Amino acid sequence: MTPEEFKKSLEKQGIVLSDKQMNQFELYFKRLVEWNEKINLTAIVDKKEVYLKHFYDSLTLAFERDMTKEGLTLCDVGSGAGFPSIPLKIVFPNMTISIVDSLNKRIKFLTELTIELGLDKVNLYHSRAEDFGQNKLYRESFDVVTARAVARLNVLAELCLPLVKQGGQFLAMKAAKSEEELLEAKKAIALLGGKVVAEREVSLPITYDERFIIEIDKKKQTPNKYPRKAGLPNKKPLI
Repeated sequence: MTPEEFKKSLEKQGIVLSDKQMNQFELYFKRLVEWNEKINLTAIVDKKEVYLKHFYDSLTLAFERDMTKEGLTLCDVGSGAGFPSIPLKIVFPNMTISIVDSLNKRIKFLTELTIELGLDKVNLYHSRAEDFGQNKLYRESFDVVTARAVARLNVLAELCLPLVKQGGQFLAMKAAKSEEELLEAKKAIALLGGKVVAEREVSLPITYDERFIIEIDKKKQTPNKYPRKAGLPNKKPLI
């Protein structure tokens, strides 16, 4: 996907990018490739693939979920190189984003990137998700929490749902559909105060690769004992 195809494909979804925003994405791509030579940020460095599999893919969250609400707060858990939160922030500059990542080198990259892109209302936290979710300053304080990760849904739910405010939403981005995984996670999601309300399928342009977004509403408070200590959600997932 070329930058021009990227822009036209988003217009079909009702998202119109300005020249400034297109320049921000171009700079993002350049800095991503430069930093990737120093630290491992992504296996995808081809320009067309970055625009499709990172930039466009990140923005699929906004195809049906309204991101234009004034004062919207979004937390991106395990963001890595800033996906999906930085592309969302470029397109919807009024939102406030918080990025949590356990590797300080990635936080340094994102710090320099957001300054150079001229993005405000961006908070970067070097922390394990388990520790961050137990911090009273951030627990149950975000409208939207998202994770674009390979972890199973019951693990992601334990890391993310404690951060979602009641009435907010956890959006899990998955590369493959798995009814087994969803069934496995339903009990854990309910225990953590959530309820699965939808599973949306998105097809990427050009390659027609499938993506799945699982929408989980936060119905009640998460018990204080969750998330458990660092490492436990992965070693002993809730079932």
